[in-house]
Amino acid sequence: MLRYILERILFMIPVILGVTFVVFSLMYITPGDPVGIILGPDATNQEIHELREEMGFNDPFIVQFGRYVYNVFIRFDLGTSLIHGRSITDEILQRFPNTFRVAGLSTIFAILIGVPLGVIASVNQFTWKDNAAMLVAIFGVSMPGFWVGLMLVLLFSLHLGWLPATGLDTWRHYLLPCISIGLIGAGSIARQTRSSMLEVIRQDYVTTARAKGQTEAKVVYVHALRNALIPIITTVGNILGIQLGGALVAETIFSIPGLGMFMLSAIRNRDFPGVQGSVLVMAITFSVVMLLVDLVFGFVDPRIKARYKKAQKPKKVAKEVA
Repeated sequence: MLRYILERILFMIPVILGVTFVVFSLMYITPGDPVGIILGPDATNQEIHELREEMGFNDPFIVQFGRYVYNVFIRFDLGTSLIHGRSITDEILQRFPNTFRVAGLSTIFAILIGVPLGVIASVNQFTWKDNAAMLVAIFGVSMPGFWVGLMLVLLFSLHLGWLPATGLDTWRHYLLPCISIGLIGAGSIARQTRSSMLEVIRQDYVTTARAKGQTEAKVVYVHALRNALIPIITTVGNILGIQLGGALVAETIFSIPGLGMFMLSAIRNRDFPGVQGSVLVMAITFSVVMLLVDLVFGFVDPRIKARYKKAQKPKKVAKEVA
């Protein structure tokens, strides 16, 4: 298993470097001069040239990219905001926990809603329960998160006054944003759970469990659902990564002081280091999430364990012969 874990970690390194290259390249070719934004419209050509030379913008692309990679991965420095003059790293560390909490809680909400819906639909295939569960799943997948968020604000905040519409001061502030972006994940998880359960629920070991007198709940949730978890885990991992992007939209709707608001402000002000740092952190987070999903596979899927055990056996035999 240690070899499997090391392989997955090594595979993540070129992915992160590739994302860094793409993000930096896009910012490099984006129209607009950050030096002109810093100095303002009244700056002279001499002042612009001196500041560009000081900030290294006159260097070749490969030199700028190498310096950026060194600062980010060796010095752990994402740069300084061109507009506010504050450290991008400090800004992200202050705001990212809010974004991750919203994304994590919305994923938990999606699991709590999606898995039971998928199980109910699979156990009651072609009945009204199946149709009702899949109708809810299709509604969740089809409705845009920002539209659901606006409707929830109109209903529960403006008309009923039950829940706050902005901020993250108490647990009640998390309900609307987590529900608005969690419905999409719930729909996807429900459909995947139904599909996976239908593949295993008619297997011989499930029939044998019923024949031995096991309760239906134990047959479904212990024998069937346990063996249907692998594709569901993949979907959950993808959903968590997608929810990070959904959290950025929710932050705009619900005025949450997270990474999304910071990124939006950086885009509006052409704060290139802010945009680069925000996108890079999101990409790294998504890569880490997918790495954790792969590691969970290593402990859940017996085929992975068997493959790496077989790979280690010849070495042991060779040592014994020697």
